[in-house]
Amino acid sequence: MRKAFSNIISKVAEDEKVIFITGDLGFNAFENIQESMKDRFINTGVAEQNMIGVAAGLAHKGYKVFCYSIAPFITYRCLEQIRIDVCFHKLPVFIVGNGGGYGYGIMGATHHSIEDIACMSSMPGMTCYVPSFVEEVETSVLKILESGAPAYLRLGLGKKSLIKQTKPESVNTVSSSPEAKITILALGPVINNVIAAIENAGYKDKVNLFSAVKLPFENLNAAFLQSVTNTKKLLVVEEHIARGGIAEHLALSLMNNNIHLNKFKSLHALGYPNGLYGDQNYHQTQSGIDPGNIQKIIKEWLTMSNPDAEHRGIH
Repeated sequence: MRKAFSNIISKVAEDEKVIFITGDLGFNAFENIQESMKDRFINTGVAEQNMIGVAAGLAHKGYKVFCYSIAPFITYRCLEQIRIDVCFHKLPVFIVGNGGGYGYGIMGATHHSIEDIACMSSMPGMTCYVPSFVEEVETSVLKILESGAPAYLRLGLGKKSLIKQTKPESVNTVSSSPEAKITILALGPVINNVIAAIENAGYKDKVNLFSAVKLPFENLNAAFLQSVTNTKKLLVVEEHIARGGIAEHLALSLMNNNIHLNKFKSLHALGYPNGLYGDQNYHQTQSGIDPGNIQKIIKEWLTMSNPDAEHRGIH
């Protein structure tokens, strides 16, 4: 996704009000942006709190400012500056965090961001964009610029989309079937684990799959609401802790829409259950958001003949 982000920033650089600030990152990745923007490409060094302060000052003078760093560095470390300098003044400062979730793998907890959506989505006036596929990076950046309001863009290791998206909605349809028995909503590139689980088991006709792209949820996709109403089984998958993640956001939205379910399960980041570190796949497996565990749950739900009876423990 970083390459897609780099390409779209080079395009929007034609707007001389756009400024790009990096926290000493982007070697062998952002040279095209530097070439396009010249002196509007700024490296503020390893000083993220200062970077947000500089961005807020430039935004106050009428510029639209992208701030880029590794996700935990540009969210947790400068949360006060984002809240006070950017959000309270509704300034067009766009926070871009690379390597969302366990993306930086063996670099350990200092480089992981599994609580960032909880932090950023709670900031006043902040909108979070989490592309699931490479193509959604461009649509997200364009939407962020159009909004002119505080935004957080979480990037990860994405693949190409199964569908053509014209604009990022809160929830987008990825695949659907009239025979579906289960609804799945996934956040970010971990959706590829869901797709692998569905394809490996041949469950494509049994599952309606949706991606959550924009938070907080606004009006939920009508197709998603209809799917949840019909299947009454909802599985949520996210590379983020449960607290403040999309499952919590969604539970509130469903209650507000008076939608009742027979089955609801959140698969989410569990942190570091055994205290060890590994690559992204290792942590996903530890948390049960790997294709194998997702496939296992889908199979269990599909073989459940009477969800109400199962809920009461009757077999």
